Amino acid sequence: MATDVKVPVLGESITEATVGEWLKQPGDIVAADEPIASLETDKVALEVPAPEAGTLSAHLVAVGDTVEVGAIIAQIEAGGTSASTTKAAPAETAEKAAAPAASDPAASSITLSPAVRRLVLEHGVDPSKIKGTGKDGRLTKDDVEQYVKHGAPAPLAEKGSAKGAEAPVSAPAAGGTRNEERVRMTRLRQTVAKRLKEAQDTAALLTTFNDVDMTAVIETRSKYKELFAKKHGVKLGFMGFFAKAACLALKDVPSVNAQIDGDEIVYHDYVDISVAVSAPNGLVVPVIRNAETMSFADVENTIGDFGKRAKDGTLTMADMKGGTFTISNGGVFGSLMSTPIINPPQSAVLGLHRIEQRPVVMPDGSIEARPMMYLALSYDHRLIDGREAVTFLVRIKEAIEDPTRLLIDL
Repeated sequence: MATDVKVPVLGESITEATVGEWLKQPGDIVAADEPIASLETDKVALEVPAPEAGTLSAHLVAVGDTVEVGAIIAQIEAGGTSASTTKAAPAETAEKAAAPAASDPAASSITLSPAVRRLVLEHGVDPSKIKGTGKDGRLTKDDVEQYVKHGAPAPLAEKGSAKGAEAPVSAPAAGGTRNEERVRMTRLRQTVAKRLKEAQDTAALLTTFNDVDMTAVIETRSKYKELFAKKHGVKLGFMGFFAKAACLALKDVPSVNAQIDGDEIVYHDYVDISVAVSAPNGLVVPVIRNAETMSFADVENTIGDFGKRAKDGTLTMADMKGGTFTISNGGVFGSLMSTPIINPPQSAVLGLHRIEQRPVVMPDGSIEARPMMYLALSYDHRLIDGREAVTFLVRIKEAIEDPTRLLIDL
């Protein structure tokens, strides 16, 4: 008797998702709770586990289909043989299941997350030859990247073939032939686009700038980084300083940590900082909760965990929920200056940028090269006045240029 595989509950207010990838093909033997499909929601990608052990007999939906919570997407037959009498899978999926492309290194019984699968295909490596360090021995992106760096990746010709097996793209001919490829936007990308456009249409957006001398923070990190890492098992990064500085500044200027709800203003006596993190499917913003009560080590550990799970595609709905203020660090990509956009219903976002040596006139009139960073605060002018925005940035600047303020709450 066949067992139905259904779309699980996706989270609060989320009723549908898009089938992003099949991790198992008809005929594959699966264990109970083993991931067989990846779904993309408007926030994260998540995996659908097998409800029981058996043989995956059929896909009932195709990659790219929109499915609702509770919808049946596949069937599993008990035992070690597949049933051919169940509803047929779409032609494309059936063909792929019947005869996986020989050039597809990911077409194996090894379960891969969407992010890891893309990396395997990109580099044309055989995942069965890579030792997994993730949960239950599963492969992570770091495992694949280390194998590519130190192992034996396939030659360029094989890489192109593997990648093409998933999404064929014609190479431009020598005579100047130009080709185009249309790729459906992921649900995450669609939602990001919608929310950011809503922010522009709804909020009265304004951006205020300042710059900050990073000398003191750089010296502090240099002096204590080894001791900090030895004691806490994590590197002392810049984000810990800015997160703690933001907590102090938000305490002084509470409207930056507030939000508009109808004709009311909601003030928060806690600080939940959304941290913009780059993921394979787009930008995600997991939340550091109660950041005002956390130590530098707690902040850095939390951010490091978010970054790793974003790359592996294992962030959950709960990780994204809420947030009262956002910090986005475009500096890690080399951005000199930008105007970040708020993440509704929040009212402000702090943008960090790259550090570069610039000439600065010192108090005694001398000129020195100092490591400077531009700060940008984008905010909803309906709630936050210019004076409050400027005051907030000055508080950040003061705390970063004199980190002792972070210890004595000044």
